Amino acid sequence: MGDINTARVSALDGHYQKGHFGVDAKGVSIVEVSDLVLWQLAVWPDTVESAFAGATQSLNLPAMPGYCQSVTAGDTSVLRIEPLKFWVHGVSLESLDAEQSVVLDLSHSRTQLRITGPQAATLLNGYLPIDLRESSFPVGSVASTAFHHVGVTLWRSADGYELFLPRGFALSLWELLQESALQYGLTVE
Repeated sequence: MGDINTARVSALDGHYQKGHFGVDAKGVSIVEVSDLVLWQLAVWPDTVESAFAGATQSLNLPAMPGYCQSVTAGDTSVLRIEPLKFWVHGVSLESLDAEQSVVLDLSHSRTQLRITGPQAATLLNGYLPIDLRESSFPVGSVASTAFHHVGVTLWRSADGYELFLPRGFALSLWELLQESALQYGLTVE
């Protein structure tokens, strides 16, 4: 047997065309974040603090994120997607003590889209039942929600709206976003 190609293939492969589409305005930009590194840390109620501290001791994070919030240090972010579940974005996690937590690599199971531009919130509000105004969903906010009956996670990073789609639904949701964004002027980077 020869070498096995371990390169990750995007769920949007063959359907992701870069360029500007729709009206002349530059209302929305979307980019697929390639080579996603995303790990889930699940803890128990009595181990939240110790497991979080043990898992992230080398990340130099300022603090544990509050519910539906994130913290960032350099290229690493931790998103608290549920009271007892954290997503670590940007670095791998080592296996930890099973009595403290459970670690799972989600990198291949999600497609990450970064959505920016003056009409980004308007586009997303066409599908997500979330108040995306600055006062309600500021930078650092995280929400688990539904997009066309599919569970997704939305994170407002310093770079824009980060939308995590399940790999099996990524293409159909991508097509819906793309089609809706044409009215605002879509740039696919």
